[in-house]
Amino acid sequence: MLSAPLLALLLLLRLQVRASGVAEPPLPSVVLAILARNAEHSLPHYLGALERLDYPRARLALWCATDHNIDNTTAMLREWLAAVGHHYAAVIWRPEGEPRSYPDEEGPKHWTKERHQFLMELKQEALTFARAWGADYILFADTDNILTNNQTLRFLTEQALPVVAPMLDSQTYYSNFWCGITPQPNVSYLQGYYRRTTDYFPTKNRQRQGCFQVPMVHSTFLVSLRAEGADQLTFYPPHPNYTWPFDDIIVFAYACEAAGVSAYICNEHRFGYMNVAVGPREGLEEEKINFIHLILQALVDGPPMQVSAHVSCPPKRPSKMGFDEVFVISLARRPARRQRMLSSLWEMEISGRVVDAVDGWMLNSSVLRSLGVDLLPGYQDPYSGRTLTKGEVGCFLSHYSIWEEMAARGLAQVLVLEDDVRFERNFRGRLEQLMEEVATQKLQWDLIYLGRKQGTPGGSVTQKHLLLGTMTAAASLAGLAPKRPCVTPAWTWEAAGMASIPTPGTSSRCSSREQGLGPPSLPSAVVSPVFRPPLPIPLAPTASASFLSVSLAVPASASLAVAVFV
Repeated sequence: MLSAPLLALLLLLRLQVRASGVAEPPLPSVVLAILARNAEHSLPHYLGALERLDYPRARLALWCATDHNIDNTTAMLREWLAAVGHHYAAVIWRPEGEPRSYPDEEGPKHWTKERHQFLMELKQEALTFARAWGADYILFADTDNILTNNQTLRFLTEQALPVVAPMLDSQTYYSNFWCGITPQPNVSYLQGYYRRTTDYFPTKNRQRQGCFQVPMVHSTFLVSLRAEGADQLTFYPPHPNYTWPFDDIIVFAYACEAAGVSAYICNEHRFGYMNVAVGPREGLEEEKINFIHLILQALVDGPPMQVSAHVSCPPKRPSKMGFDEVFVISLARRPARRQRMLSSLWEMEISGRVVDAVDGWMLNSSVLRSLGVDLLPGYQDPYSGRTLTKGEVGCFLSHYSIWEEMAARGLAQVLVLEDDVRFERNFRGRLEQLMEEVATQKLQWDLIYLGRKQGTPGGSVTQKHLLLGTMTAAASLAGLAPKRPCVTPAWTWEAAGMASIPTPGTSSRCSSREQGLGPPSLPSAVVSPVFRPPLPIPLAPTASASFLSVSLAVPASASLAVAVFV
């Protein structure tokens, strides 16, 4: 196993050898085993990652198989092989014929004994081919495992380990290795299952980094065909003494143990991502939803996934989901953040419109005075005790401009997003369901929070809020309701730490009762529609969410209803 400094030295020596014109020894030959079933949603990203691996195609062979598909997987893989297959040293194409199901299969994600057996037979066939072809290694990688790090294959071969896996990230604590297997002597039905250990989370969280021996790796891993004992490794049939669960990953882990072959997991780099498996009674749509969330995670953590240019993907049809506008507040000087947000919306098929945020860096007291805006005397942030920052003032003014546009254009309801939000799984579907429930329950709402920024004990922000608004809220909050001589609800600006903003055509000389400062029992920070609501609101609604409607003590004709999820 190579340490990080030694690996860096070897890479430097390789560059020097190339510069001197001295021929390098050829890299090890590798068979890439591609086994695809109902992978239309992830296959373009999977194949795109394989294309970008920094490894000579002349040292790679492709062994490809599909089985029991009910989607477009076979056609996609055939199209890709026709476009790129000639670049590889060898290509084996083993497609399944007509779409069909396994006996007793309850759905496309249900793992029956027959399905496990067929998969083990396919993996064994790929392993047999690799040995016959004379390969040094074979890489097994599930089609929802995306190797975004193009150095992954070079790194793995340079470790010179018998079985080694790159640790993959997911939406949860799920990964492609186990640190323990249940060893229950004389109780066969309790053997071979996952066992929690103290090593798993420090490894998964990269609190300890390196390559570590583990009892099992799965989903994506490299097998050295030259290692001692490797000739005894099999997927099917299982070892003669095998009594553990009939599952391909457990069968192979047992084969490694029986042959004295050690498996390792390496986590010192970000190698890529793996999708969280869905339940046996869930379908392809649920798996697609999980994978879209994985794409969004990769956009945040990087590097992002990229689709193959040689595969025809289903067209996306972005929409506003029934809203008049989907506003995206974004700073012009943060193009990477803006692009990430637009890419996230594209993946979720949401049509958003960018609104240039007011840049707090460009604000000073003169600019604020020219806008008729000032900070409230003595205001302190309820969390930190400080006054407002320039960035918070810019954020406030950005939202204010959207409220003004809503009133001017007569928009009925809009979705407002800031460009640093992180979306929960199935954000679009859950939001659409939420709006259906709101309509069904005839909830009288003006603002619905979908999330908020959440602080950790150390003070860092882990999430930002999302906001829904209606025309009523826009008119009230922006001070543009036409039927009142004074319509600026001062509690709104006070909650944000801002003084009331006089609006053209209205009077700012209101009594405290008309201004609707809110009762003493309801602090202004609680009723703020945008800034730091103290209620613990989740980032996205759940199917079983209940509603809490809060009526504020503002003038009767300018009342505001806020709906949150609890």
